[in-house]
Amino acid sequence: MHKIIVSDTSCLILLDKLERIDLLKSLFGKITITQTVADEFGKTIPYFIDIENPKDNNYQKILETFLDSGEASALALALEKDDCLLIIDDFKGRREAKQLKLNYTGTIGILIVAKEKGLIKSLTEILDEIRKTNFRISEELINEIKRKSGE
Repeated sequence: MHKIIVSDTSCLILLDKLERIDLLKSLFGKITITQTVADEFGKTIPYFIDIENPKDNNYQKILETFLDSGEASALALALEKDDCLLIIDDFKGRREAKQLKLNYTGTIGILIVAKEKGLIKSLTEILDEIRKTNFRISEELINEIKRKSGE
């Protein structure tokens, strides 16, 4: 298990829409977000989420030239942490995380782990719920997730 979990906004928003944000607490105990991510989330932050900003915001400013400010701040904070897992869904943000050799996953990855740990019964049910939101996920990825999870 990673020492610190840093999340971008999209994971919080989607899990909140699905009324499953507590999965983050069940899986990780504590989550850390930046103030920018908290502002983007726009709701009361659950008690198990800490707010911390990068100590050096120079890298965040550079990242903001091609990423959303929430993603940039989350990436910048993750860079400062040892043994960190970054939760990020945006393609450009994930590509940057990979180039920076950060450990990262997305919301779907979190849901897969939750299923493996018995915290959710059906990925298919949740994927159907996700389709009703504005979260972008391809049919190809949905089919791959179902196949890999045996659903």
